[in-house]
Formats: sequence, structure tokens, C-alpha cells
Amino acid sequence: MTFSSLLRRPLAALATLGLSALLILPAQAEVVFQDITSPAGVHAWLVEDYAVPIVTIRFAFEGGTTQDPVGKEGLTTLMTTLFDEGAGTLDSDAFQIALDDAGAEMGFAADADATYGSMRMLADHRDEAVALLKLAIEKPSFTQNPIDRMRAQLITGINASAQDPNTAAQRQWGTALYGDHPYSRRSQGTAETLNALDGDDLRAQHQAIFARGKLSVGIVGAISADDAKAMLDTLFANLPAEPKLAPIADIKPNLGQDLRVDYKLPQTSIFMAFPSVARTDPDYFAAYLMTQILGGDTFQSRLTSEVREKRGLTYGISASMVGFEHSQSLLIATATRAESAPETLKVIRTSSPASWPTVLPRKNWPTPSATSSAPTPLVSSARRQPSPIRWWGCRCATSASTIFPPALTRSTLSPSMTSRRWPPDC
Repeated sequence: MTFSSLLRRPLAALATLGLSALLILPAQAEVVFQDITSPAGVHAWLVEDYAVPIVTIRFAFEGGTTQDPVGKEGLTTLMTTLFDEGAGTLDSDAFQIALDDAGAEMGFAADADATYGSMRMLADHRDEAVALLKLAIEKPSFTQNPIDRMRAQLITGINASAQDPNTAAQRQWGTALYGDHPYSRRSQGTAETLNALDGDDLRAQHQAIFARGKLSVGIVGAISADDAKAMLDTLFANLPAEPKLAPIADIKPNLGQDLRVDYKLPQTSIFMAFPSVARTDPDYFAAYLMTQILGGDTFQSRLTSEVREKRGLTYGISASMVGFEHSQSLLIATATRAESAPETLKVIRTSSPASWPTVLPRKNWPTPSATSSAPTPLVSSARRQPSPIRWWGCRCATSASTIFPPALTRSTLSPSMTSRRWPPDC
């Protein structure tokens, strides 16, 4: 399980939906979010907009890849590839032809905490499109031929990614941060776990996750509130009231570690994880603003100014708050020439805002007891390490670490780094 990604939680999905609404509305138009509830009790947020004759619905069921049983990793990911591969009495070809005839686009995906679905449809063909989405939600076929085909595609992707050093790096990263917690599992599974899955596994997972009780929905487009309520009941009213989810424990990332992965590449990738705050924390918006100033999507961010503009050490650097349902972290990521890695890390450490301890109070930092047992940096063994890529971190009591909380750092180094003192301020 890594930092990845796409939509992290239902609220993130709905925020993206709201942004898309802003983009399609006329300039200066007011965006009105309506909180609606269907007769069957299904809740949604609605933005009515008749500028174009299109309706988009996006929804999220709580329960994602962390719901995969041990030994069946990849189950939820495989399931999401199959909703347009046949439903009800329609086989794969018939279902996709029907989607084309209705002028609809449908998709499903999953992350660690949720399973997502969406459909974009023409307002004039809404009834036909919604009928197909209803079939996919309630009665996916999970027949053998599509299972075999989509499983083969996933395994091909897994085999291809095995040649990417970032894949090995991310596996170590997830294990180091989360140990044996479900967040450390491989969301796409392995060839072995995927080959062990069958239609019964998929049907059981679908029945466990798809329920009204943990559902978030957003609707934007040329549809009235009354019609939207009717659509909600058409799609979701027949689902079980509550999902059957395995409990997932909250976990604090295991910071204060150093990682390295050896690989023959001329470029160093650096990732640094720090404590963060939950969306419900009173400090959340202050921390979010601080993160944008530090390394947001702008050339005016502090890290971009110091690392790229002033020193030319990287093409891009970012800082972002990564919020899972049960764990939070702040991630800084960049890449640089191998020989520039020590300088880059030093600049990152010394470029943190002075307000960090105020925005992220020490109550949210790892306690000394939590980090004192973590491995110390392997500086000596690193010098003797002949392989070219390493992932490093430092939790030394330097001037930089008095600003940054104890962190887990990942970097990749070339052979030229084997003779250098590392990290530079340890």
C-alpha cells in the first residue's frame, strides 16, 4: 500500500466532482450544492446545471482493497475491472454495446479505503444508461471468460512493473510504514493470489461492500432534484442496508527509519514521510495551507523555489497530505541526479517553514519511545554497499530535525554515492 494516487476517500471523489461542476458552469455562475435524500433514504449532493445536456454521477462505497482477505490480495481490484464485462442477462459484448448505444461512459475503481463507481450520460438517454448502471451495481455476472481475461491483464501489468525499481521501492515503503497492517498489502495482488480467485470470491466481495449504509454519492448536470432522488432509489434502494466489512485498525506510520533499494539507475528518487493530521483535526486546514506553501502545485512554493529555481537540483518537487481513512502522513517527493542527492536532502530539510511546530503540534509527532527503537542510519555499511541505489533517511538531532518531525526518508543513489558521507548532516 503506498501513497498513491487517485481518489483517496469518498470526500475526495466528491470534491473532484464538485470541481468538474465548476469547470463546466458559465463564468460567474453560482454553484449551488443541494443536500438531497431519496424516499428510500439514500443521501447525495446535487449540483443542477443545464448548460450542457449531460448528467454525471459518482459514488463511493466504504471498503476497498484493505478488505481483501489474506492470501486473496487483488480481489477488490479484479472485481472493479468486471462491472462492464456483463451484468444481468447481458454478456460482456452485449453490455458494452448497450453502453455505446446509450451514449454512456461507466467506470469502477478501488483504493485502500473505498470502492468507486461513476457514469457520465446524455440527459436524453438517462433512463437507458441508469438501467445499465443498475444492472452493474446489483447483478454483475462475474463469469469465467471475463475473469480469466481481466486477471491475465492484471498479471501482465504486475510482471511489467516488476522491472521498475519503484515497484520494489514501494513494497519496502509500505512494509516499513505499516508493518503487517492491511495498508501494507499489494492492492493488485500477485500472480499467485490472483490465480487463486474465482467467481464465488468476487460475488462474496461484492455482497460485502455494496450496501447503502456506507455510501457517498454526488450528482452534477441536467437533472432536477426530484429526478435525482428517483435515480438514487433506482440505483441503490435494493442494496443491503449495511456492508459486511472487516474492521481496519487505525495506525500511525512507523517513522524514524531509513530504507534503501539498490538498482542500477543514474537518477535518485527521494521520498520523505512526516506526521500529518486527520481531516477532522482542528489543525487540518492550517496544515493544508502550510503544505501548499511548502510544496503545493505552484512554482511559488518554498521547496520549488529553493530546490529547483535557485539551485537547479530537480525538475519538480512536491509536498502533499496523504490521508487514508485510518492513517495520515505528509509526503515530500522529488528526483535528482545521484550526485546531487545529499545536497537536495539538505536543502529540503532546511527549507521547512518555521511555523511547522505550530501547525503540527508536538502531540502529533512520534514520541521518543516510538522512534528510539528504530534502526539508526546504516552509514558505515552504506559506504561498503556496492549496489548503486539506496533509500536513506536520517533522524539525527540536527538543526534540520528540530524543524521537521522525525521522518522516514527514501532515496536512490548511484555508485558515485558509495564513497560519500551520508546523510550530509548526520
